Amino acid sequence: MAAFPRKSSWTKCWLLLQKIGGMALMSTSAGESRLARWRWLWAPLLILALLPLALVALVLVVLFTISFRRGLVLPGATIHYPKEAKEELRSIWNVQHRIYKGGLSPGSSTSDYGHLFPDERFFMRFDWWGENSRHHCVSITPKWPNLHIYLDANGDIDPSRTDLNRLKACPGDFKP
Repeated sequence: MAAFPRKSSWTKCWLLLQKIGGMALMSTSAGESRLARWRWLWAPLLILALLPLALVALVLVVLFTISFRRGLVLPGATIHYPKEAKEELRSIWNVQHRIYKGGLSPGSSTSDYGHLFPDERFFMRFDWWGENSRHHCVSITPKWPNLHIYLDANGDIDPSRTDLNRLKACPGDFKP
C-alpha cells in the first residue's frame, strides 16, 4: 500500500484561500471573465467615485457647524448702544441658563442667539445698568434672523427704532 503524503493544515488553508479568492492553482484565463480579471480595480474606482460626495458632505457639515455656532442659522437679538452715550454699561445675557457677563461701551453692540426650535420653557433675558443709570431688564423673544434693540444715550430702550412686540419687561422692572 502506497502512502500518500498528508497535507499540513497550513497547506489546506492556503489552498482554500486561493479557491475563495478566485485564484486557481494553475494560471489560466480560459474560465475567467473580463470582470474577474479586473476585479482589483473596483475598490479604487469606487473610492474615487465616492470621494467628491464625501468632500461635499464634509464641507456642508463644516459650514453648517460654523454658521450654527455664529448664530447665522439661529434667531438672535442684538443690543446697540449709541456713540453719544457718556458712560459704559454693564450687562448680563441669560439665554436658557447660558450666561455671559460683559460691558457696553458707547458706540458698541452685543448679541446672542436663541434656539432653532424653542419650547415653552425657552427664555432670553438681557440686564444692563450703569453707574449713573438705573437697572434695566428685558425678556426677549428672538426673531429670525436677528432682532435689533436700540438704546438711547441714557441707556433706555429707544421705542422709535425697536420692535417692542418682541420685548417684555422682567418682573419688577419697567415696561419697555
